[in-house]
Amino acid sequence: MSLGALITTTNPLNTTREISKQIADSKPFLAFTTPELAPKLAGSGVPVILLGGEKALLYSSGTTGESKGVVSSHRNMIAMVQTIIGRYRLDDEDQRNGNTFICTVPMFHIYGLVAFATGLLAAGATIVVLPKFEMNDLLLATSKYKVSYFPLVPPILVAMANHADHIKKNYDLSSLKHVLSGGAPLGKEVIEGFMEKFPNVVIMQGYGLTESTGIGATTDCLEESRRYGTAGLLSPSTEAKIVDPESGKALGVNQTGELWLRSHTVMKGYFNNHEATVSTLTSDGWLKTGDVCYFDEDGFLFVVDRLKELIKYKGYQVPPAELEALLLTHPEIADAAVIPFPDKNVGQFPMAYVVRKAGSNLSENEIMDFVAKQVAPYKRIRRVAFIDSVPKNASGKILRKDLIKMATSGSKL
Repeated sequence: MSLGALITTTNPLNTTREISKQIADSKPFLAFTTPELAPKLAGSGVPVILLGGEKALLYSSGTTGESKGVVSSHRNMIAMVQTIIGRYRLDDEDQRNGNTFICTVPMFHIYGLVAFATGLLAAGATIVVLPKFEMNDLLLATSKYKVSYFPLVPPILVAMANHADHIKKNYDLSSLKHVLSGGAPLGKEVIEGFMEKFPNVVIMQGYGLTESTGIGATTDCLEESRRYGTAGLLSPSTEAKIVDPESGKALGVNQTGELWLRSHTVMKGYFNNHEATVSTLTSDGWLKTGDVCYFDEDGFLFVVDRLKELIKYKGYQVPPAELEALLLTHPEIADAAVIPFPDKNVGQFPMAYVVRKAGSNLSENEIMDFVAKQVAPYKRIRRVAFIDSVPKNASGKILRKDLIKMATSGSKL
């Protein structure tokens, strides 16, 4: 029931005929029973559950296209549970009993599902679950239950840093020791800004996607996270390579291309979408992530951007995330998103949506000049619009499709 499944029960004294009638009506996909009673299920049509059988149907965020159903197997989930246990060192009794985790992300998302609804529960860890995310409720629960571990997404971390003085004055966060951020890369300014406000809290980062059943790479300590921009080292039993998306050629260290992953956590495929499956999974088990990445000489993964989100300007490719990180270094910018704006002469050019900090009168030209002084000419932002907040999904990813629609139609969010 903790997984949200619908449970139907039957009296063990019922005959095979009576049980079969209930099975025919309720159409269960799984039956729990004892060896002595198992013969009563003979001929019921309830399938045998295999490791490679379908376990979950999760829908991708659809930030770069239509949302697709991702089919995960029992093997995928079991492998990820083991990754979670190892990642948090939950096989160590002192580590398991010495930490309290709080659920800051929705359990319908792969992050919340594998971290909280499966991994941490499977290890017997202590978890605090809130009905929904509200910053005040999160901080009150942290104080009350002495939470030590925050798995979260970047917007929460940024909000904590921006309101640190108020938070430290009104809430007791002395128990908080670690935050693990996933969903989007953290820049140097964000990491150092948070550490300045909360010096006793260690920031770690992770990378994953629904198609890889969650975590594909993580940092293990603050020193690793201070390799600014890194998502960390690969998870155990995970293979990776960087591939030129046009030629299919494998690339070397510090060369940027599409990240391919292969492990026991890689999905079975997309639900009712053979075309998408064969274009994403190779015949020998590699998952084409669609993420533009590179590995440094020590094996640390760096995520540059989504392949489909690169802005095509006069044949050049511009990563929106790079410009967003730069914009966030401006002292008067609270948040920002960069999108491709169509242009018949150059194809596309970078356009920025900016959230100004309270009291700021920052102008469009000032923002464009700020960026132009620090990037190559083809990366310059050539249009700016101001908004109250950047639209994001539950995992903190920018909803660029909404912004592109707004920019090209002239509408407002």
